[in-house]
Amino acid sequence: MVGALLAKAGLTVCNGGYGGVMEGVSRGAKEAGGSVIGVTTSWFAHLTANAWLDKEVRTATFLERLRTIIEMGQGYIALKGGIGTLTEVSIVWSMMQTRSIPPRPFILLNDPWSGLLRFCAEALIIRTPDMAYLQLAHTPDEAVSMLVESLQRTGERLG
Repeated sequence: MVGALLAKAGLTVCNGGYGGVMEGVSRGAKEAGGSVIGVTTSWFAHLTANAWLDKEVRTATFLERLRTIIEMGQGYIALKGGIGTLTEVSIVWSMMQTRSIPPRPFILLNDPWSGLLRFCAEALIIRTPDMAYLQLAHTPDEAVSMLVESLQRTGERLG
């Protein structure tokens, strides 16, 4: 659903390019007439890029893959995922907090992120302005609307 909504909003989808949630988002975007870029790595030689990609950007290492995904994004929506997704969320959040990258729209789609944000606010030492880099959306429609509105406010070109 998120992929289709992003495509209908005129945005190109960029993700890790493999199966699971990444494949679901890619398929949704393609079936809605959108464009999809997958960033893969030779480190995961046992994995195959999903069939819904328009373009595969192949990187040599996992860290290069992360850097490429982060640099390609005008904004981010994090869906439920695994350790890799948690890693990506943490790195992007830290890079914005340290001003290693400019602030960009960063939306976490409800579960499991609402629990993680509560944990971070209660158990870690994180300043309020740093918590503000993250926005929590409760539905896919809300997440995509928040992303599009934020991009429009900053004058980013959609697509």
